[in-house]
Formats: sequence, structure tokens, C-alpha cells
Amino acid sequence: MKISVIIATYNRSDMLAVALQSLTQMTVPPDLDFEILIVNNNSRDSTQAVADSFVRRNPACFRYIFEPRQGKSFALNTGVAAARGGILAFTDDDITVHPDWAVELCRTIETFRCAGVGGKIVPVWNVPKPDWLEMEGPHKLMNAVVSFDLGPKPCPITTAAFGANYAFKKEVFQKYGAFRTDLGPTVGSEIRGEDSELCRRLIKAGETLIYSPTAIVYHPVERHRTEKRYFQAWYLGRGRASIREVGVPKGAVRYFGVPRYMFLPLFGNLLKWVFSTSPRLRFYYKLQLCEILGQILEAVSNSQESK
Repeated sequence: MKISVIIATYNRSDMLAVALQSLTQMTVPPDLDFEILIVNNNSRDSTQAVADSFVRRNPACFRYIFEPRQGKSFALNTGVAAARGGILAFTDDDITVHPDWAVELCRTIETFRCAGVGGKIVPVWNVPKPDWLEMEGPHKLMNAVVSFDLGPKPCPITTAAFGANYAFKKEVFQKYGAFRTDLGPTVGSEIRGEDSELCRRLIKAGETLIYSPTAIVYHPVERHRTEKRYFQAWYLGRGRASIREVGVPKGAVRYFGVPRYMFLPLFGNLLKWVFSTSPRLRFYYKLQLCEILGQILEAVSNSQESK
């Protein structure tokens, strides 16, 4: 088995069916052996029925796994442990893939002899793009709307790719460990970051990750992802995830559990939010405020747990 495609899914049976159908339409040469692992993360809808229908049609390709521990990272780690491939590819349960997706992931890893590859993610707008949503320039908003495009040519990844479209040699997990289960989506939480943390862990260890512009997935932009409250929750969760990932510097001075160094960005962004006259800039600084508030909440929680 050369490549294992791992999809963790939760309560998205309709979207899952579309994603799995797109995977069946990939152009795969005879010498590329692959499997698709569907990891059901304790769904309450018809996810199992959808998965079973694909397994029945092609039992040599599809495998179904149930992971009862709630949280995407648990499901991903279960998929990694069960995978038979030497290359493990990850994508989401709401995407469609380019027909050459799997081939291009493998080709990039083999050509560049790298530990992993991050592919291009193209947002597909199913609803009008809000006029307040800046995706370019100095005040662009972060990837609450999932998009990843580093240009037309392969190049090293220096920050992080996204779990909607990346692949690693299986030995990476044997050497550096699994996805962190204190990060990643779970019911009632927008704390994410399990995918980017893994990338940063590998880059910090000196591993090479390469961007592939030809390994493409298409990610739908649902209506709720274009609402301001979603962005606010996403930024709050990002702030919490950043502290979970790296912690608070040892010896940092705290007031009521809040690290002193957080007060300057807190009040700085608060003032910019209050006094900005541009609606777009006001929302930008409001999101920066949400992120630092998330960091504060996590730092206080961290301080209480360490007592």
C-alpha cells in the first residue's frame, strides 16, 4: 500500500458523500496503490450508512473506522494508527479533490525527498463574499475561510500548511508523534490548530515541507463561515490554541493569572477598535482583540490548573 487517504468526519453525511465520490473519480495509475480510511468521530447522523455504501461498492479501497472519543485529533490519530500506506494524505469531509490530487502529492514527496507536502486549497464560494472580508493586503483576515496558495511553483513551506490538504511520510508520525489531542475541533469549541502545530513541529525539527500547486482540493465556503460571529469565535479559539501550543514563557509576571506582556496588545487593539473610523479596520482590530482575549482566557486557565 503506497498511500492512505485519511478523512475524519463528524455529522456531515451529505458533504461526506460528495467528498468520497470525488475521491473515487481520481486519476490513479495502476502502480499507485491506495486506500481511503473514513474515520467516524462519533457522528449522530447517517455517516455510517454513507461510509458503508462506499465500502460495499469498493471494499478493496474503502475502510470504515469508528472513533468514539470526541475530537478531530483523536479521529486523525486513529486513522494514522490504522493506515497501511507509506504516505498518509489528509483532507476534510466537505471538500472535493482534483482528479490528480493523490498522484501529485506522491510525486512531490518523491521528487523533493521531503517529509511532507501541503497542497493548494481553493475556496469555493457558495454564498456572496462579504464586503468586509479582506483576504489580501496588510489587514487581511486569517484563514477562517480556508485557503492556501503559495503561487504557481513548488516551494518550501516555512510556516504551516492546512489539514484540508496535506500529506506526510508515515515515518514522520513514528519519529515525531501524533496529532495533539488538546488541539483541534471538537463539539462546542472553535479551538483548532492541530494541523498547523504538526507542521511547525516538523519545521522546527529541521524537516522539509514542500508546497505543491498541482495537488489541489476545493473547499466550500458555507454561509456560517461568512458571518462575523464565526470569525470572532474562530479568532478567540485561535488565541486559546496558540497558548496551548507554546504555553506562557517561564517566569512571566502575572496579574490575576494574566501574563503582564498581554496587557499592551489588549489595550492597544481595544483603542484601535474604538477609534478606527473605517468599518473594515474596526472589525479587523476587533478580531485582534478576540485573539488576545483567547490567549488571556487560556493563560488564566493554565495558571489555575498549575496550582
